[in-house]
Amino acid sequence: MLVPLTPLMFLRRAEKLYPRKVGVVCGHHRFSYAEFGERVQRLSNGLADSGVGKGFVVAYLGHNCHRLLEAYYGVPLAGGILLPLNVRLAAGDFRFILDHSEARVLFLEAEFLPVIDSIREQLQREPLFVVLDAEPGKPWLSDRNYERFLADASSATGHTTVVDENDVAELFYTSGTTAQPKGVMLTHRNLFLHATSVMWALQTGDAEVQLHTIPLFHANGWGATHAITAAGGTHVMLRRFEPKRLLQLVQQEKVTLFNLVPTMATLLLQEPSVREFDLSSLRLIHMGGSAMPKALLRELKERIGCDVSCGYGLTETSPVLTVALLKSHLREEGEAFYRRAAMTGLELPGTEVRVVDENGVDVPRDGQTVGEIVARGNIVMRGYWKQPEETARAIRDGWLHTGDMATMDEEGYVLIVDRKKDIILRGGENISSIEVEKALYSHPAVLECAVIAVPDEKWGEVPKAFVVLRNGNACEAEALRRHCKANLARYKVPASIDIVESLPKGGTGKIQKKLLREKYWRGQEKQVH
Repeated sequence: MLVPLTPLMFLRRAEKLYPRKVGVVCGHHRFSYAEFGERVQRLSNGLADSGVGKGFVVAYLGHNCHRLLEAYYGVPLAGGILLPLNVRLAAGDFRFILDHSEARVLFLEAEFLPVIDSIREQLQREPLFVVLDAEPGKPWLSDRNYERFLADASSATGHTTVVDENDVAELFYTSGTTAQPKGVMLTHRNLFLHATSVMWALQTGDAEVQLHTIPLFHANGWGATHAITAAGGTHVMLRRFEPKRLLQLVQQEKVTLFNLVPTMATLLLQEPSVREFDLSSLRLIHMGGSAMPKALLRELKERIGCDVSCGYGLTETSPVLTVALLKSHLREEGEAFYRRAAMTGLELPGTEVRVVDENGVDVPRDGQTVGEIVARGNIVMRGYWKQPEETARAIRDGWLHTGDMATMDEEGYVLIVDRKKDIILRGGENISSIEVEKALYSHPAVLECAVIAVPDEKWGEVPKAFVVLRNGNACEAEALRRHCKANLARYKVPASIDIVESLPKGGTGKIQKKLLREKYWRGQEKQVH
């Protein structure tokens, strides 16, 4: 008899093979896999007692914590669908998502009580509100907080309600080109096979100690929520990304692996105390979220002293789609090594990745010709929640169209050039904003930068850069333009550069170019691409 592929199998394995091992570290809490499994079972039973059944959505609003990790297993065990909410959303976004998903339960941390209270009466249907980390103090909250919710529930085990591996297990709302967020549906099968691919790519074993630096509300926590449990490794929670706290936990818990986006890496390297900690336990830092500047990769590897890998993915692909694994026969060293290591990478087993032109034909594998990345495989989402038209637009003839522009070389390595909407079209010439950003990052005074298209009467649109300087550095915009002229074709040089104190960022620290563009394209008859 075939058994449905579900990430719940990973927890069962960890409970069976590693019952006394510390599986989860969160603040002063240290749970063995047996203890963690019992808490998951109580959560599942408590949800069932509250009327949650197959296909019911359970939302969670909070930072990285053992409770959110418990929800990743307890909600699907009850037959429900877990909806982790981005803590940085505005009140209107919460209202739309809670209504659109028809969430039956919302677990939330106390700091979010005011924002939820402000939209509560506008909801089409009020969910059961359960506060996570405080005593209930408002009449609209359940009279039981999270710990009481678990304490009142049975720890008795039963058969899982999962009978179809294609049932939706997780739901993530992602912003895009449409007016409202889209809910990405990830199935039990998606999550199971994604975790096995990540374990293979990152060589995850039971000695792994993963520090959760990426918010678990973001794109399935990059698969670590499941892969580490499957391997019998240890989860260490970092509530918010704070470089010094990260370093403390690496030393204290002998962390072997964590994930970063480039902005996080930059902040980590800027931490004055970085050399005061013992980081010898680290074997790997995995990078994603946006293109990795080669110079930043080199600095991270040399100063932290461990391997660094780069990857690429989307919420719609569970999310990891490619990893820049180095082929043994290439034996590249020096600059060639860093160039390859900073690439988007190779497709993972169980996925197919192509780079195609506007007619859907594969572009030459020359590392030069640009096309759109399309993908298919077991990790591609089931579709967008209650949005069949958007699903049909994204998945055509069985292939997910990512909207990411890239090249592919003769070895099959993909290199992201830009998002479709971030390609700058200056007088008929395509300019990659990433290429311009890499030129700026090569200047020693530049800490962070972002390049966007702005309207121009003569050329239609031109590149504009926003730059944050490193502490203690002074540099004029014109000096940065001269640096770009020495490293780029003249038409790619930013028409203007603004020196700014900070750049707008999303939940993982990824720079939000959309917010930078709004000021310049507001009122324009045609928006950029």
